[in-house]
Amino acid sequence: MTHRFPIKEIARQAGLGPATIDRVLNNRANVSTQTRLRVEAAINELSAQEAQLAAKGRRVFFDMVIEAPRRFSAEVRSAAEALLPQIETAVCRPRFIAQEIMEEDEVVAILNRILKRGSHGVCLKARDTVKIRAAVDRLMQAKIPVVTLVTDIAATTRLAYAGLDNAGAGRTAAYLLANTLGDTTGQLLTTQSHARFLGEEEREAAFRDTLKSLCPRLQIVSLQGGSGVDVETSKLLSELLRGVSDLRAVYSMGGGNRSILETLAAHRLKPQIYIAHDLDRENRALIADHQLSFILHHDLQHDLRGAFQAFLSYHQISQAPVAQQLSTVQVITPYNIPPTS
Repeated sequence: MTHRFPIKEIARQAGLGPATIDRVLNNRANVSTQTRLRVEAAINELSAQEAQLAAKGRRVFFDMVIEAPRRFSAEVRSAAEALLPQIETAVCRPRFIAQEIMEEDEVVAILNRILKRGSHGVCLKARDTVKIRAAVDRLMQAKIPVVTLVTDIAATTRLAYAGLDNAGAGRTAAYLLANTLGDTTGQLLTTQSHARFLGEEEREAAFRDTLKSLCPRLQIVSLQGGSGVDVETSKLLSELLRGVSDLRAVYSMGGGNRSILETLAAHRLKPQIYIAHDLDRENRALIADHQLSFILHHDLQHDLRGAFQAFLSYHQISQAPVAQQLSTVQVITPYNIPPTS
């Protein structure tokens, strides 16, 4: 593996020890594929960020810990890389740890490792659980600020939340659905990737409250789980659909939409309206093909700009105050799909 960076710098970027980096670079035995990929990613990140080295200011490292399907974590990485050249007060280097499914203990172990080696900030998309809350509080006590991304962690000392106004998105979904269907009867499917993602819980609660007054005769059928991953989502949905015969609409809060559509088709169900979240590559293709009616989108660059600004303010690198700025939901249809950046 060719590179031009010191081993210590690669180790810091990857969050691994120098000895591990040396084993990977020299193709020695007893190195896992995951570790090799992590080192390759660190070198690629260093190369991409090298243009920033001419910037005047302090060099800071942020850790991005994300539980999400690959299609979403890829959008987060792209948004971060597009944002970095715009930051003038410091040279910011994000380190990404992203998995499609992270169990509670895995997240806690990752946060504990960050606590041990240090960081200038942790941007966290994870489930809202007791152990994860405690790990967040330990980081904050150690003066490692934590900003939650897209989905919040309740009852913690986290520095800020950066992401969508989830309750507003839920109300918007109910409004769009009601104005398309009218006051009708039938069944409505709502899907969440996991019961412990607070952002999706907020969307669901606001959606239900609004829909109750707009379409009181619709029966809501809920699916929780699958983590937005195709195989798991399809398996859970197939079991749920045994009791569904008059499906009028879908509100998908957690992704896996191609899999959901294929599973519905296998059960000979075709909703009149399908509302999804996030303008990732898969959803772009689906709405362009008119398989999705609406996508509730928000600007990830706006979210990450708020997160990075919060970190810089915390460390007094920037004079701007730490502020929580919720992203406003944007309604995307097949006729106003924004171009890719």
